Amino acid sequence: MSELPPDLVRTLLTVVDAGTFDAAAALLHVTPSAVSQRVKALEQRAGRVLVTRSKPVRATASGEVVVRHARQVAALDHALRMELGLAEAGAARLSIAVNADSLATWFLPALVEVPREPLIRFELHREDEAHTAALLREGRVMAAVTSAAEAVAGCTVRGLGRARYLPVSTPDFAARYLVGGSLVERLEDAPVVAFDQRDLLQDEFVRSLGGSGASSARHLVPSSEGFRDSVAAGLGWGLVPEAHAVGLSGVEVVVPGAYVDVPLYWQQWKLDVPALSVVAAVVGVAAAAALYQ
Repeated sequence: MSELPPDLVRTLLTVVDAGTFDAAAALLHVTPSAVSQRVKALEQRAGRVLVTRSKPVRATASGEVVVRHARQVAALDHALRMELGLAEAGAARLSIAVNADSLATWFLPALVEVPREPLIRFELHREDEAHTAALLREGRVMAAVTSAAEAVAGCTVRGLGRARYLPVSTPDFAARYLVGGSLVERLEDAPVVAFDQRDLLQDEFVRSLGGSGASSARHLVPSSEGFRDSVAAGLGWGLVPEAHAVGLSGVEVVVPGAYVDVPLYWQQWKLDVPALSVVAAVVGVAAAAALYQ
């Protein structure tokens, strides 16, 4: 593979971030045709297709490698400028993938504790903890709160602790759906609240009790607060973060003494970037206080 010109690499990164060639052209102050020509030139240099011409534009597997490299170079360049005291360095930008429940409980208070100087600009990507590592592999984020214990290539990983979930419902819901017969069978038939189609936590909980999985009567509520409020309103039962469940009036644990622990990890690029190190340290302290160790 021949050397990849930095200006062409930066163009590819802009296209992937902007989502379209037209949007990238506006950001780069050139024509869409010029952007297209630059990407084609880069693909010719690389000897492979780097993006899919879809809306939005997506990086291919090879393109993800180039994009990840471009972000790492940009981060290191900014760190160098900061060390040299160059005024135009500006605020450091950190892109982090975080699962919704961490974002709604302990993660945002952690970011508040990050020192104000030098300024760090956060770009948070909300994603299920089982899928945040994928954003690292794609080069879209520099760090992630994830349930993946195995380090993504080019990243370090360390444990944060265990997020605990309690299976709860309202008493009226339990009286209507969860009494009579086997509780496991009742849970399998009762309406359940899930975050989205990929949320299998409730299914795994029912299987741990000896069942085949949660009911197919699912309410999909894709926000942590909305999920909590839906369960509290009696829409269905669900596994609610302990931090939410304990202070939630009008609900009860449907299986006394039962809970689910989800191990969480912090993964980040192997880069000597001061801003990333500072945030990692603050997140580690906050997780130690908020999660089960």
